[in-house]
Amino acid sequence: MKLRVLGILSLLVVVIVVTVSSVILTSASRELTQELQINRVAALNRFAQLASDALEDNNTTQLQREMDRYAELYGEGTLIHMQGQTIHSGDLRDDQPEVMDALGSASLNLSDTTLSPIRAFGTGNEIISRSFGTASQVLGEVVMEVNLDAARQKLRERWLVVVVAAVALGALLLLAAARITGWVLRPVQRLSKAVHELEATGTTTQLPEAGPPELRELSRSFTTMAHTVSDSMESQRRLIADTSHQLRNPVGALRLRIDLLQLALRSEPEKAAAAGVVAELERVEGMLDGVLKLATAEHRASAGAARADQDAGHQRLTVIDPFPVLQGEAERATPSALQAGAGITLLEPARPITIACNPEELAHMVGELLANAIKYAPGANITVATEPTPGGTAVVVSDDGPGLPADQRAASTTRFWRAPQHSKIPGNGLGMTIVERLAEANGARLVLAPRVPHGLTVRLEFVQPQGGSDA
Repeated sequence: MKLRVLGILSLLVVVIVVTVSSVILTSASRELTQELQINRVAALNRFAQLASDALEDNNTTQLQREMDRYAELYGEGTLIHMQGQTIHSGDLRDDQPEVMDALGSASLNLSDTTLSPIRAFGTGNEIISRSFGTASQVLGEVVMEVNLDAARQKLRERWLVVVVAAVALGALLLLAAARITGWVLRPVQRLSKAVHELEATGTTTQLPEAGPPELRELSRSFTTMAHTVSDSMESQRRLIADTSHQLRNPVGALRLRIDLLQLALRSEPEKAAAAGVVAELERVEGMLDGVLKLATAEHRASAGAARADQDAGHQRLTVIDPFPVLQGEAERATPSALQAGAGITLLEPARPITIACNPEELAHMVGELLANAIKYAPGANITVATEPTPGGTAVVVSDDGPGLPADQRAASTTRFWRAPQHSKIPGNGLGMTIVERLAEANGARLVLAPRVPHGLTVRLEFVQPQGGSDA
């Protein structure tokens, strides 16, 4: 935005400077033309008077002397035609077309003493003329050459001064425009950054009240709104977490009563009904546990995004070797995998690698991915590995099971979503959502892709660590 505004202001500055410079230079040209014209017309009138006196005295010696002196001093020729004789000085001759035209006009008592506006880079000289004589008779004509070179040089010098002044003025105006634009747009840029921060993290920092009064008022209003939204979102997270936590006690008491009730049951139908109640209770417990974990993961994701924004993208996370964590989770999941007829293969990296991640949350994410693979791809071969990526390292959990179609992969991180083909398998549909939120909290990205020829590949892509400290 700043560049666009500066571009428009720069164009206006150029137009203003060029317009002012043009007016000044045009005025300078007119001034020099008028000054030169006054001087030369005065000289022309003087020669006309001298010619008239010479005609009366019938002696042109003094006139010729004055004309030669003038030509020597100014480098401008003069030609006087009277009573069939022609007197000239300099390079002016009566056979030149412009001189002939001037003599013809003057013989008709038409004076031509107007000079064209001087141009700084023009060439050539001007011709002025007038007649002399009595009130009723033209006795002769005076034609004078006007050399414009000196005036052009003065005009070029003024051009140089005006151009230098115009450049300095333009630079000053552009600097002022840049400062004013920055002063006006800086609050807008802060506001835009705060909007993105609020969108990503649910919180934002206090906006400084700077800039024009309207933008200061806008900053105050946005800060108030952002705090209200942040408080509302935080209250919602706390409500979900506290509700999930508080429901554990009555659910635990209910399980105890059902266990005592089962001891008193004798018939098989009663025991089957009680088993169904226990299964639903376990489903409720799993749902509450998942909601609590999800609330924690979303809080961590918001905190991680806020920290990343404050640290300009360098999160304060533990830089760890992920292989021991992967090894521990693979060993922990092996009994369940064997029971489901699946196998887990852990591939050791060729060289030591590091990622920036909370080790407990990495264990949680990998454990969740292994549990999903075991649950939804029974009998599959599951592989856990690390792979280098252009920007860092990926932790990869893949299986050669049935996999998921593209539309189901896209929906798999939606809360409480479950694939239709897995609706009969116990689960709450929160596992992949929790993994995605924890990945965001650690600056990583969850990517689901098909495995060739069949199966599913889940990648946790971490950026290259730039150094860190314990979170």
